[in-house]
Amino acid sequence: MISTLRNAWKIPDLRSKIVYTFMMLVIFRLGSVVPVPGMDIDYVRAVVNQVDLLSFFDLFSGGAFSNMTIFALSITPYITASIIMQLLTIAIPSLEELAKEGEEGRKRIATYTRYATVVLALIQAAGITIGLFGSAIRPGAFNVTLVIITLTAGTSFLMWLGEQITEKGIGNGISLIIFAGIVSGLPATIRGTFFQLKQNTISPISIILILLISLIMIVAVVAISEGTRKIPVQYAKRVVGRKMYGGQSSHIPLKVNQAGVIPVIFAMSLLSFPQILSFFFGQDSGFAIFIQNWLSPTSPYWYGIVLYSLLSAALIIFFTFFYTMITFNPIEISTNMKKYGGFIPGIRPGRPTTDYITRVSNRITLAGAAFLALVAVLPTIVLQLTGAQMALGGTALLIVVGVALETMKQIEAQLMMRHYQGFLK
Repeated sequence: MISTLRNAWKIPDLRSKIVYTFMMLVIFRLGSVVPVPGMDIDYVRAVVNQVDLLSFFDLFSGGAFSNMTIFALSITPYITASIIMQLLTIAIPSLEELAKEGEEGRKRIATYTRYATVVLALIQAAGITIGLFGSAIRPGAFNVTLVIITLTAGTSFLMWLGEQITEKGIGNGISLIIFAGIVSGLPATIRGTFFQLKQNTISPISIILILLISLIMIVAVVAISEGTRKIPVQYAKRVVGRKMYGGQSSHIPLKVNQAGVIPVIFAMSLLSFPQILSFFFGQDSGFAIFIQNWLSPTSPYWYGIVLYSLLSAALIIFFTFFYTMITFNPIEISTNMKKYGGFIPGIRPGRPTTDYITRVSNRITLAGAAFLALVAVLPTIVLQLTGAQMALGGTALLIVVGVALETMKQIEAQLMMRHYQGFLK
């Protein structure tokens, strides 16, 4: 990785892209400390610390949510809009045809995604401002409207910033913004851990155990993220005029973790919804006490933590299969193979090929789902065993490692392209 970055820095074009990306991320971090006018920050922080889902949003925003800055909503409305558009592309035939039109179709879908992002940001900003943090805003319709517009404009600017990084910088801009937000919280977490060590509230053995588990998780995340199951495909030979076509061998790459971190996000959102409802009922109500005891990772009772962990693992496995089933279509793959004269050795074309691909996909999806569940639950187990939080939780670790790998691949691809251009010249 270091050698790749060093080689990229030697090329003026790539160096300018790296500098441009860095400057855009600096702008993102500067905006993350500009507060929204008319908000009681202390009240917001108290609420965020009580609800796990809000802490999850705060992690994505790099602390901007708990500090209620102009980038408090971060880029999550854009992610939600992208997921919705991806699902609608499969469900609505007109959008599916649009996606198959090539570059122009993708541009139109991207435009729809931008509009959906603004609408979702406006709805989310209104819900947070009026419903969740209504007591933290100065009285008056003008102040409420100002906060809603500021939060929506912040998300729209972040979306534009991410697209500029994608177009003129290195890698996927949206992913890099999330990456920067998560990584920016590492110094505070490390400082808090050393403060606990200094106050003798945590033992050195616990810190060593956390570092060891974190290293093992990073290695495992890299292995699973890069892991693929290659199904061999053989194309039959055919004669057209005096030329012979086909006869080559290929493969269908099936990733072990095809769903990425989306199942973890869905599961955490669903489990955190009762905690948000309990906040409206009041912390002393029976409903709030029940949720804290039975559906919270910080439950004072061991059975509450076990139940929360089991439900989290079950939901992650369910959403992994659900999302993979929606985005991966074995019937379409089998039909295209048959259309172009391809077949899997030992498997008859048509329905048997579809069944075989489905069976292989289900097996590796089960392995990926079990891994996602383990990574998501492991920080809770470590917290109960050692009393200290991991610097990067399961979801954050998946995102950080995945974005780092993808960015390095894009840099290597651009280096390779320039080597080919130099050879051709």
